[in-house]
Amino acid sequence: MDWAKLASNALWVMRALASMILAAALGACETTRSTEPAQTATEQLVITTAIDNAVEILNETLKPSLPPNTKVYVDTTYLDTTPADDLLFTKYEIGAVRDQLLRNGARLVTDKKDADDIVELRTGGQSIDHNTFLVGIPSFPLPIPFTTASFPEIALYKRDRRTGVAKLAATVYSESTGVLAGSSGPQYGSSDHTHFSVLFVVSWVDSNIEPEDLRPRTE
Repeated sequence: MDWAKLASNALWVMRALASMILAAALGACETTRSTEPAQTATEQLVITTAIDNAVEILNETLKPSLPPNTKVYVDTTYLDTTPADDLLFTKYEIGAVRDQLLRNGARLVTDKKDADDIVELRTGGQSIDHNTFLVGIPSFPLPIPFTTASFPEIALYKRDRRTGVAKLAATVYSESTGVLAGSSGPQYGSSDHTHFSVLFVVSWVDSNIEPEDLRPRTE
């Protein structure tokens, strides 16, 4: 057996593998998270879908307290506000509540004094839980001079899940007497967007935040 030739071939194979790994690592420097505002469309949809679901449940609890043609003023004094990059969609939440009230036959007014009842809103939370499960090798930085590079993630199986949660409550009281007319108690809405991948190339999405025909354009 020609041991010198065997060793030479083995060395060639090792060099080829090293070159492939290096090329993949350099390719991994490309940006995979691209968005114009601070959050991706997926992150925004996860939150607003959770809000929609919470408002829908809230609406069902308020219906008995607000018969059709009731003059309603929506009080947002106790809704939490925060900088835009913290994913609180306060105006969207207010608009969703107003829409549901109108659908129920309420007559919205802009002045408290003109209202029969006040609907006082409060938010208990709007955020995203992000959980990733990986079977394989996670990405890690490579010590290459004069550049920024990382070893690409090798996923035999990966589940990347974003769960949106919204907590909303409302109190209804008479404008003239201040007497309690109804209370929703805390109501919760949630949403889910999960990306699966198997053996590097096979992937799919399980999501309730967007129509199926939109997913290929947002993934």
